[in-house]
Amino acid sequence: MSRQEAADREEYAKGQEGAGAQEPGQYKSRLREMTAVLHKYEITKGLTPEKLRMILEDLGPTFIKIGQIMSMHSDILPKRYCDELMRLRSDVKPMPFSEVSEVLEESYGCSWGAIFREINEKPLGSASIAQVHKAVLKDGSPVVIKVQRKGIYGIMARDIALLRKAVRLLPPVSIKGMVDLDMVLGELWDVTREEMNFLTEAANMEEFARKNEGIAYVGFPVLYQEYTTIHVLVMEYIDGFNIDDKETLLANGYDLKEVGSRLADHYMKQVMEDGFFHADPHPGNLRVRDGKIIWIDMGMMGRLTERDREYIALAVRGVAVNDVGLIQEAVMALGEFKKNPDPSRLYEDISSLLTKYGTVDMGQIDVAEVMMDLMEVMKENGIIMPHGLTMLARGLTHMEGVLADIAPEINMVEIAAGRIKENIIRNFDWKKELKSGGKTLYRAVQRALDIPVLVSDAVQGYLKGQTKVNLDLHASPELARLLRRMVQNIVMGLWVMALLISSSIICTTDMKPKIWGIPALGAFGYVIAFGIVMYVFLKHLFSKK
Repeated sequence: MSRQEAADREEYAKGQEGAGAQEPGQYKSRLREMTAVLHKYEITKGLTPEKLRMILEDLGPTFIKIGQIMSMHSDILPKRYCDELMRLRSDVKPMPFSEVSEVLEESYGCSWGAIFREINEKPLGSASIAQVHKAVLKDGSPVVIKVQRKGIYGIMARDIALLRKAVRLLPPVSIKGMVDLDMVLGELWDVTREEMNFLTEAANMEEFARKNEGIAYVGFPVLYQEYTTIHVLVMEYIDGFNIDDKETLLANGYDLKEVGSRLADHYMKQVMEDGFFHADPHPGNLRVRDGKIIWIDMGMMGRLTERDREYIALAVRGVAVNDVGLIQEAVMALGEFKKNPDPSRLYEDISSLLTKYGTVDMGQIDVAEVMMDLMEVMKENGIIMPHGLTMLARGLTHMEGVLADIAPEINMVEIAAGRIKENIIRNFDWKKELKSGGKTLYRAVQRALDIPVLVSDAVQGYLKGQTKVNLDLHASPELARLLRRMVQNIVMGLWVMALLISSSIICTTDMKPKIWGIPALGAFGYVIAFGIVMYVFLKHLFSKK
């Protein structure tokens, strides 16, 4: 590690420790700004998705980030809000070039002219955390400089501290009941701290390059590690064509269907094989150059464990074969529960979801729509998606949008299913499977041999009063009434049968006194039996259905 990197890391650590230490005057000033924005949009008259998006944009970079994170949570936020928040603009007012110079000189400890021959003062783009400038190194190499906004760490720390205080003051009946704001704020701070440490993004670029270096049609910017610090990222300048510039691509001999197919297949490779995927693949982060799809901006990357990938594959297979059980198993394994879910309700909700797609051809399924519908089902059942899967949902939504624009005939589900099959065949290990199957068979036989002993022990324990059986039965009111009537009728029938048999036995004797030539006790039994039969008959005849 260089001396400069060590100094950067030390500065970053100090910033994290003191992020919440803000002057009271700064809090009051920021509160006045926030209050003015809320008054401007008349928040007391109600909150619509469009109004929420505009409020977040006016409140600044921290709130834009909050909106972008909330847009990924269809499992806790209504879908119409998520759809609107996906439209949040990522471009904000650029900082003056004088501030850019200050950040560069503070990071390098010298004038930026010692490293760069020139820097274009007009930014290529300006986002909530950083802005990008085109530049040229001393050796003539064209590069892009990503420069962190001056003081952004303190600004975001102050806003989040204010929001945490506000959340504690919110009444129970509010948006707080609809969204876990503490979770959103915690996730926002974690994501933002990662994005504000450009060494993390540099590490992401290097990992992405390692995992994809052998793929001929995929490219990525060269990282200039020696000029990269916590606050400044320097990478190769990528020209080429925007991936959604269809006319230019066609004019230069590109087949849009081939571009779309390779893009979708590579994204599925990132998700299903690498478990390390681009979480923000919108058109601005994808370019085409020299026959390659170039992925840029690795600030927001998602990760999935091997277990996550296995259950995602299971869910895709469930959609492909219309199997509710497979999808339910995947959801139960991947989700985090706010409360114990009702398996029968979850099964019914997933079944209703599949009914919507049951008659749709595999090539016509919109994977982003399926994902959003599935997250809506999870929200209704009190199931929260973990962070990696919410990022995947966001990524798939962006990817589906790109494909719908350049190659609408390409379908992500078909490609995902094909890659899953390919992986199963390629990675299938006969020895491992036979060994695993043998162990499973051995355990099954051992357990089967134990069953008679276990049953015998249970029966003996029951006879000795040592065994209790607890049943937890759930029935609808209609079914409960039906069962109650059936039991009553059965009991009545047993009484009638018992009275008839006992009365008939008594009538064969010479018991006195007698009525109508038969023992009075036997005749009395016949009368009671007849009365019960008539009661059951009349009750059934006049009962309300």
